[in-house]
Amino acid sequence: MALKRHLLNLTFLLAQTAPSLANVSPGLPFVINTWGGPFTAATDAAYLALLDPSTSAIDAVEIGCATCERNQCDGTVGFGGSPDESCETTLDAMIMDGTTMKTGAVAGLRRVRDAIAVARHVLEHTAHSLLVGDHATQFAVENGFREEDLSTPESREKCEAWRSANCQGNYRINVLPDPATSCGPYTPVELDSLAEGYAGLLAGRSAAASHDTVSMVVIHASGVMAAGSSTNGALHKVPGRVGDGPIVGSGAYVDGDVGGCGATGDGDVMMRFLPCYQAVENMRQGMSPREAAEDVVRRMLRKYPKMSCGIVVANTKGEHGGAGSGWTFTYAVRGSGMNTTQVITVPPVEADREALSAGATAYDLPHLQQEL
Repeated sequence: MALKRHLLNLTFLLAQTAPSLANVSPGLPFVINTWGGPFTAATDAAYLALLDPSTSAIDAVEIGCATCERNQCDGTVGFGGSPDESCETTLDAMIMDGTTMKTGAVAGLRRVRDAIAVARHVLEHTAHSLLVGDHATQFAVENGFREEDLSTPESREKCEAWRSANCQGNYRINVLPDPATSCGPYTPVELDSLAEGYAGLLAGRSAAASHDTVSMVVIHASGVMAAGSSTNGALHKVPGRVGDGPIVGSGAYVDGDVGGCGATGDGDVMMRFLPCYQAVENMRQGMSPREAAEDVVRRMLRKYPKMSCGIVVANTKGEHGGAGSGWTFTYAVRGSGMNTTQVITVPPVEADREALSAGATAYDLPHLQQEL
């Protein structure tokens, strides 16, 4: 028992000290992005590009995210992943300049692989911030990008297997036939918004766990900052669904006077809170990157205590931190003098009891009472 107690104490101490060590800046240039594993290829590509004086912060973000798109990082970025209900893969991406605060984004991009590159074209060649669907595809083709099928044999097989299993899980609610047991076509059930329990009817059902996004913040040696994200979205999503990735302030955000943020997780929930905008504003008010990240996670947990998310944050010096919930989150960093990318593991933030009882949705409270 004494040895077990010692190991538990050691694990606790490591969990407490690791975030403090993570806050230290390795120096500029600097790259931070969501996830370890295959996503470190994006970190390395962006950082190594920055060693060339002719590479800008925006260049490095595009290079890093494009690396994950080509590598199909974890099957959740780029072509051939996360087919929707109709078995099609569509892409979301966003890129942001920390000096002008200008953004370019595409959502529901069809039949074009290079989502982050098309997003940059929106940034640099339009006065707009976001293009969507077939019109985003038309814009891409007009700018020299090639149309091609984004599906692969593996993604089509995954979709057919899902259909054979009665379309479980899916994101349909308040429809007939029962989406918990059947595929569509669905007919909506009329709801009374004044009825008791209406809020509980709006909660989504748990579907396939597939929310990984590469979200990246880059600081050039000169101090100029940029951020971006790329994803193929939620697995088996309703066609046309757009997640938080291409939404400025949600999937990513950067203000070169303060710092930047990248996010991944339950995008349909996260975009309701603009967590990356809030994290940067937290730093503006004096919080450290880790404190800023943990604060936005707790804000979301007060309303959705069972959600999964991951937040990475860095200030202008390259001091960094992260926070997550629902899973053990990892993020990758590389800065001046580092020969390799470092992956940092972040234990999940737990919602406190007072916040849960005060702020949880009607849908969550019965589950919380059982768990607490």
